[in-house]
Amino acid sequence: MANPTFLNKLSKELITEFAGKLTDVVIVLPNKRARIFLLEALKKNLDQTVFAPTIVSIEDFMQDVAGIRSVDAMTTLFEFYNVYSKLTPPEKLQPFEQFANWAKTLLQDFNEIDRYLLNPNFVLSYLKDIEDIKHWAVDASQQTPMIKNYLEFWGPLPQYYKSLYAHLLKKGIGYQGIIYREAANNINIYTNTLKKHKIIFAGFNALNTAEETILRHLVSAGRAEIYWDIDQVFLEDKYHDAGLFIRRYQREWKEYGSKSFQWIVKDYSEPKNINIIGTPKTIGQAKIAGEIIEQILESGAGIDKTAIVLGEENMLIPLLYSLPASVGSLNITMGYSSRNNPAQILVHKLLKMHTNAIARNEKNYTFYYKEVLDILTHPLVEPYAGAAATVNVINRNNLTFFSQSKLFGIQGEISPLFRLLFVRWDDGVPAVLNRLSEILLLIKSFLSNDQEEEKIVKAFLYSIFKVVNTLINYSEEYRAINSLQVLYQVYKQAAELAEVSFEGEPLTGLQVMGVLESRVLDFENVIITSMNEGKFPAGKSTNSFIPYDVKRELGLPTYKEKDAIYSYHFYHLLLRAKNIYLLYNTESEGLDAGERSRFLTQIEIEKQPAHNIVNTIYNAYLPDKAYEPMAIHKSAPAMQRLYEIATISGFSASALTGYIGNPLKFYYQRVLRIREAEEVEENIALNTLGTIIHGTLEALYKPYLSKLLTVQDVDDMVQLANDEVMRQFIMVYKEGEIKKGKNLLAFEVAKRNVYNLLMYEKQLLIDGDQVEILALEQKFDRKLEDGRLPFPVLISGNIDRIEHRNGKIRIIDYKTGKVEKNNLVLKDWETLTSDIKNEKIIQLLTYAFMHQNYAQSRETEVGIISFKNMKNGFMGFSYKDGWDRNAPALHIVDDRILEAFKTQLVLLINEILNPDIPFEEKLA
Repeated sequence: MANPTFLNKLSKELITEFAGKLTDVVIVLPNKRARIFLLEALKKNLDQTVFAPTIVSIEDFMQDVAGIRSVDAMTTLFEFYNVYSKLTPPEKLQPFEQFANWAKTLLQDFNEIDRYLLNPNFVLSYLKDIEDIKHWAVDASQQTPMIKNYLEFWGPLPQYYKSLYAHLLKKGIGYQGIIYREAANNINIYTNTLKKHKIIFAGFNALNTAEETILRHLVSAGRAEIYWDIDQVFLEDKYHDAGLFIRRYQREWKEYGSKSFQWIVKDYSEPKNINIIGTPKTIGQAKIAGEIIEQILESGAGIDKTAIVLGEENMLIPLLYSLPASVGSLNITMGYSSRNNPAQILVHKLLKMHTNAIARNEKNYTFYYKEVLDILTHPLVEPYAGAAATVNVINRNNLTFFSQSKLFGIQGEISPLFRLLFVRWDDGVPAVLNRLSEILLLIKSFLSNDQEEEKIVKAFLYSIFKVVNTLINYSEEYRAINSLQVLYQVYKQAAELAEVSFEGEPLTGLQVMGVLESRVLDFENVIITSMNEGKFPAGKSTNSFIPYDVKRELGLPTYKEKDAIYSYHFYHLLLRAKNIYLLYNTESEGLDAGERSRFLTQIEIEKQPAHNIVNTIYNAYLPDKAYEPMAIHKSAPAMQRLYEIATISGFSASALTGYIGNPLKFYYQRVLRIREAEEVEENIALNTLGTIIHGTLEALYKPYLSKLLTVQDVDDMVQLANDEVMRQFIMVYKEGEIKKGKNLLAFEVAKRNVYNLLMYEKQLLIDGDQVEILALEQKFDRKLEDGRLPFPVLISGNIDRIEHRNGKIRIIDYKTGKVEKNNLVLKDWETLTSDIKNEKIIQLLTYAFMHQNYAQSRETEVGIISFKNMKNGFMGFSYKDGWDRNAPALHIVDDRILEAFKTQLVLLINEILNPDIPFEEKLA
């Protein structure tokens, strides 16, 4: 870089001022990450080996001064519940999951009160007085229970604070605010006992009251120096938010009456290439960031001086997938919410599955298939559980609800992971938590230490492992967590507070970080994502019980101060960078949307003379046509497969109509033999219902084949019908649930359809019909030999029912859907195979063609019985010449009809077999 980085400049200053005595210095930085960069800068500027100075983060420094150990938010929440339980009468004690909803917000307010050294009793009593004034007009006798409970909530807040403070102090632990308040209280003692020569505070911006008190005390005592990092442009502009805090310190701190203010730099005015890039959605920004990195690599510049700063954490995963493979080294340093953590999702699903299993049937421990498949197909489980066969059995047999013993029986060989996942969880909360811990450790053991992706997965696992271990400790201490249902609720609360911390070796490779992790650091190439209002800077919304006007009065930070903090971080990233890429989402509506950040407009309005600003909008390429239908040309293997179909298996009526409907689908299903993935049919599908009804009718009529049907025969079938429907359901739907819900309705529909057909049959017999059943669900095939075909072609298929009725052959096809009479009237042979609407006519005529030789010149009619249109009974095919109004409708399928059909069939098959006609997709 043309200008030295802040840490490089600081290292030179330290070497000059404390030559040979670096061990006498304590250097305090805003975060831990900067420590490694400062050590590297010192190493480069030193010409001999020396002992390094003590370098700590402000958090660690405050803990040293206070003598208190920091604990995470989840531990604090549990400790607070312990205090709350002792202060609250048993009849008013809320369960933890309900308590946590408001306690998390209250703890944030406690934290702010402590960090800004406010009188907690005054602030919290003030809040109560405000609420009392709001409701003063409501007579006490007329207050509803809700108002009373609401007002009672504010009363104990000072006591909650006082007891929690004392409780944590006694244990020697605390949240950030307690540590900062105690540090401010202890600063005199700390200063007197300080053995180090000097403390250097470097790179700070917004200080809370506790930090300000400590820094000013140490500076006044001559024990500390402060090195700011502020540009002249921001400091001299009294309206610029990036300099808001440091301007105030320079103006108000009396220490600067005699001391020089270090450092004010002039780096922002240096030449910079600023690219403002808009693109739709998060994924678009991730893709562009990946392309920018690729360009940097191709330029030969290397990426050691490049950083990607994520304005919102959920950008991380899309970004990782968008980075080029040539990125050799990658360092992620940021907090990542547990919301999208795969390990957290797995534990959540496990708790949900087992909680519901107990609730359904505590004795038999009944699982629901979706919850089981969610676990078995989870990316942290699927590669290691060895349960692919089990998933197939569940899908194939329509298992919806099943016991744990049934699941283990299906699995057969039980792997350790499978056993841990599905063993009964009714042996107490501590045992469940220990089992969860074992599951996470076992999954970790499957991961290697070599691959970057698996290192990230381990970070995800470790984050939730810590949550589970904390819950183990507190489940033993708190009796409130006394069931799996309560644990499930408590886990959901605890997991919200868990962050995944990624930490890598930051000295080499591409740096990926959050906004706060970028403090003090400088990079030559900076890519910042999510430059939208509400993301960068964050929105005005904040979780707090303290109103805005009260915060202003008490000197607590509001969204105005938070915006100024974001502003400083943003401009500091730009301060010494040469190439800057600012990415934002152009979408203004939807969940992932928002207007572009005010910072972008500010850069453009306050453009420095040496800055080169380029605005670009990237939109996805939109072709002239939204979708171009696919066309698959017929290769030699495809032609060979078509020959096999035509000569061995045969073209069925459904295959022919499938081709007419969509040739591409015919190619996938018939040529490539691709079938739809088998899934659990939780609710009986129409085709399954049709199979059940067909099977029932075949079984009922089969004993009466080749004999004249009587009314008594039909009555006998009616008696057997319901049992046969049940038998078919069990055979076809296997182990699917049929005793409740939609499936019970489908079962009743099947019984009703069979009954209606038998009653229709009975009435026809009473009316004098003579019926002999000739065939049921029988397969027929016939070779179509024609000089217009390249070779004889086999036509095959199953016919539902063939009968001899009143001297005629009748071929019947059952339909569970609704069919109208006009669906079976053909008016023009030329359009028969060009319109999918004729599929039922093609199907019937194909049956008639296959049966022609068996008819022995007897008159034949073909038709459909539609179970949803039973009032029309048998609906026969008819041909009525559409060009001749006076022509009669022909209902008998004679040789002339079949010859005309044969011509159309030959044309259709020739098209299918023609190597020059591709399988072209038909759009609906």
